[in-house]
Amino acid sequence: LALNPWDVVLCISGTIISCENAIVVVVIFYTPAFRAPMFLLIGSLATADLLAGLGLILHFAFVYFIPSEAVSLLTVGLLVTSFTASVSSLLTITIDRYLSLYNALTYYSEKTVTRTYIMLILTWGASICYGLLPIMGWNCLKEPSTCSIVKPLTKNHLIILSVSFFMVFAVMLQLYVQICKIVCRHAHQIAVQRHFLASSHYVTTRKGIATLAVILGTFASCWLPFAIYCLLGDYSYPALYTYVTLLPATYNSMINPVIYAFRNQEIQKVLWTVCCGCFSSTMPFRSRSPSDV
Repeated sequence: LALNPWDVVLCISGTIISCENAIVVVVIFYTPAFRAPMFLLIGSLATADLLAGLGLILHFAFVYFIPSEAVSLLTVGLLVTSFTASVSSLLTITIDRYLSLYNALTYYSEKTVTRTYIMLILTWGASICYGLLPIMGWNCLKEPSTCSIVKPLTKNHLIILSVSFFMVFAVMLQLYVQICKIVCRHAHQIAVQRHFLASSHYVTTRKGIATLAVILGTFASCWLPFAIYCLLGDYSYPALYTYVTLLPATYNSMINPVIYAFRNQEIQKVLWTVCCGCFSSTMPFRSRSPSDV
């Protein structure tokens, strides 16, 4: 089989994704202080992206070194599960951020922990179900005419995934709009109570909205092209179109650790401790709201 440069790029992306997210998973798993709900959700996102990176590497290896239909179904199922879990984890983080602002007084309670575990179970349960569909027979290996732009997934399977993505994106957009309103209201209240100038209130509000815009804009720019092409594309279209839209989608898993993990001060302290011992491993952590993450 001739080596496709696009597959090489995807494999390299998968390697970078795996390394980044492996660091996050190890840091969260081996640090007892990171057992708060927000860190569990970040850990879920990092785990999903780690599996996505491994899936890209395995897909490349099996296609070029161990070609097999059964193995192909397994790797595609892993990719569907991991990317679905990644998108769903982003939704759970958004919900957690919204609730931490909307119910700030009751956020730190046992109810929040229970809700977090329920969201994690639903996220991974639905993702695994989606990933098992190709293995359970929902594939186009016997009927090539039913193939989608991503073989061996069927067109109907990919449509379901795309529609699910648009639903998740719509909910996230609505939640971030509500978060922006809460941030603006809180900034105004603080400015009034502390007698800040109007310019200070404006700067604080603009910074918060800009951060949310970057988060949602990154997610949309990475995934929307591929999701739209999944609905409009056909198996007869050139494979180049699939690669061009799929590659940015993989970059979302590369950017997620930077946005949701490496910007967190507590995680930064642990990384500095491991890398150069600049901080004491027993240094107390400052509890932060998910809206700060």
